[in-house]
Amino acid sequence: MEPILTAAAAWLDMAGIGPWSRGSALAYPIANTLHLLGLVMLVGGIGVVDLRIVGLWHRLPVAELSRALTPVAVAGLILMVASGVILFAADGAALARSAIFERKLIIIAVALSNAAAFRLIWRAQLSESAGTAPAAARAMAAASLFLWLAAGASGRWIAYS
Repeated sequence: MEPILTAAAAWLDMAGIGPWSRGSALAYPIANTLHLLGLVMLVGGIGVVDLRIVGLWHRLPVAELSRALTPVAVAGLILMVASGVILFAADGAALARSAIFERKLIIIAVALSNAAAFRLIWRAQLSESAGTAPAAARAMAAASLFLWLAAGASGRWIAYS
């Protein structure tokens, strides 16, 4: 993965994003704050839905909860991607060699795959059901919560590697 990340870092430098994010007094701190806000929106939105599917708050209908909070989570993910590009551009060469950063990207890919698979497999069934979700759906929801929290934790650990 390092060659791809190194090429991305070089492209961001050639496009002027790298020098801008490194040279601006505000670009990096604002991007970092927006990245954290995106994480809160993502985990806060989808995390509540995941916890409901796992078995909490039985009185709340899954379909309505998902309809209300999934857009918040998606907006958080979009915000994280946009701000993450700026953060990556500031130190792309070093991040391209970081095992923790690579692990974070892999965790994100697995979390997105889990989310897509969950939607394909369980969306229709859970929208019709007000009761307990099937065990496999609960396991995927628990995995979702764990994976997004692991991605966030990995991002925080990058600073210490």
